[in-house]
Amino acid sequence: MSKVLYLKGSPRDRSHSTAVAEAFIDSYKQKNPDDEIKVLNVFEKKLPAFDGFIINAKYNIMHGNDHSDAEKNAWKEVEEIIEEFKSADKYIISTGMWNFGIPYRLKQYIDIITQPGYTFSFSPEEGYSGLITGKPIFISYARGGEYPPGTDAENMDFQKRYLDFLLGFIGFTDIKSVVIEPTLTDQAQKKREEAIEKAKEIAKSF
Repeated sequence: MSKVLYLKGSPRDRSHSTAVAEAFIDSYKQKNPDDEIKVLNVFEKKLPAFDGFIINAKYNIMHGNDHSDAEKNAWKEVEEIIEEFKSADKYIISTGMWNFGIPYRLKQYIDIITQPGYTFSFSPEEGYSGLITGKPIFISYARGGEYPPGTDAENMDFQKRYLDFLLGFIGFTDIKSVVIEPTLTDQAQKKREEAIEKAKEIAKSF
């Protein structure tokens, strides 16, 4: 039995990216009825502010320096979120495009889990190495405009390009995705239906 972690990255009930991800999950369940699927809504999850205090706690603890109980507890909260992420066998993310990037709460979650020694490593000889390996991930993207590969508009896409880079940085190589665009036109429903069908097919072999 596999553990699947679904990071729900949109707060909207009518979200296109959520609809596609849920269709993916429904199709996946038909093939894998015994697998556990955990939904983590980043807009509802209690996420610690990655501020000066917690950064100081991080470096004091990781470098073996003196630190307070408050710092220890703060960093433990970060470690628990990282462990929750790492304990999954497969991953699903749904996200819209906000100001050409990803929603701030999803970015906050990523900033929390992307830590040296936990999800990536570094050595002068080998450089950076991702530590989350051998696990597949499916991403449902939605955006109001169109940013097709090979066009000038692609350079404005800091949503998919960022997640592809970041996930690769922490070790993911099996990254599958569906993009629904443009959602701010009268073609939105048609594009949504097409994306849902693609997602269902991907789910059958995920």
